[in-house]
Amino acid sequence: MAQDQITIEINDQEIPQLYTDLVRLEVELDDELAGMFRITLALILQADGTWTYLDDDTIRPWMKVAITAGTQDDSQQLILGYITHIRPDFQPLLDQCQLEIWGMDAGVLMDRDDVLRDWPNKKDSDIAEETFRAYGLDVKVRDTTVVHDEEVSTIIQRETDMQFLQRLAARNGFECFIDATAGYFQPASVDPPAQPVLAIQFGDETNVTRLQLEVNALTSTDVTAYQIDHLSKEVLDATADPDRQTLLGTTPLRDFLPDGQGPPAAYLGQVATTGAGELAAICQGLHDQAQWFVTGEGELDSSRYGSILKPRMTVVVKGAGRTYSGTYYVTRVTHTFTRDSYTQLFEVKRNALTVTGSEDFAGSSDGLSIGGVSP
Repeated sequence: MAQDQITIEINDQEIPQLYTDLVRLEVELDDELAGMFRITLALILQADGTWTYLDDDTIRPWMKVAITAGTQDDSQQLILGYITHIRPDFQPLLDQCQLEIWGMDAGVLMDRDDVLRDWPNKKDSDIAEETFRAYGLDVKVRDTTVVHDEEVSTIIQRETDMQFLQRLAARNGFECFIDATAGYFQPASVDPPAQPVLAIQFGDETNVTRLQLEVNALTSTDVTAYQIDHLSKEVLDATADPDRQTLLGTTPLRDFLPDGQGPPAAYLGQVATTGAGELAAICQGLHDQAQWFVTGEGELDSSRYGSILKPRMTVVVKGAGRTYSGTYYVTRVTHTFTRDSYTQLFEVKRNALTVTGSEDFAGSSDGLSIGGVSP
């Protein structure tokens, strides 16, 4: 394994012997889960009967771990987290003895203690900002506008800080996660991708070794909610806007429905909100989540891709024909390093099929070639 492709710092220090003993490294980054890492090291029995890493202070629970990795052309910090599990594995043969070190990103510090607290006269975004700052994190928060007036309804927290913020994020249609030293509370970004193109069955440009896609025609749902206003006693109603979410293709699922058929309808009951604005946000968030009817998973040839694929960003796929090529949202990437290889397993999703014509299919002859070597 080339050391210049991977850097592991434990409590801000590199350990040179660790690279020699490194058997496998996995970093899993997911748009809904905490980032995770697993380091597998060879254990060596010393002449005095002690074992490397086990009988010194090199590896201990809750030590900080920073992993920077990638290719020669693109090396980035993949995760900054803490050791949560240590697993020595003693086998009959000395050269089979290994040590597994598991850890999670900095969000694990926010997910340890249940908290009982009231948050009067706050917006959800105010709560997120204050909570992130309490952990010394930089703040990347989108304003949620609705203030929860204590005379109407006060937000009560009865879970860990991370569970609480993720609950608030879900009802706004937001993502909530920690990336390195920053806390994010904002909508998913479907801006034009800055990541290199994924190419499948595309001649010399191919960098995806396999790609499997699935269309689920049962996902799309129209969401409506009704509620009695606590002050006026009026009936409030809210319905999601089917056109608000940015489409990543030209053909959403509703275009495939038979004549006379609409998407299935869902009606929310017993939803605690402070008014029409928040009721509409909940409906919209649930509706938008249900629009991702195309999912896929695949594997990258990292040496050909020459870059780091990251979740919570979009990426363009080419070589899958006009229907399935186009822009996808990356939901998960698992980076795996061994002594001989570096692979990236990925998962993607999409809320529409068929190319729009605005995609940048870099490397094709006319910018729009999408199916194999020729269009």
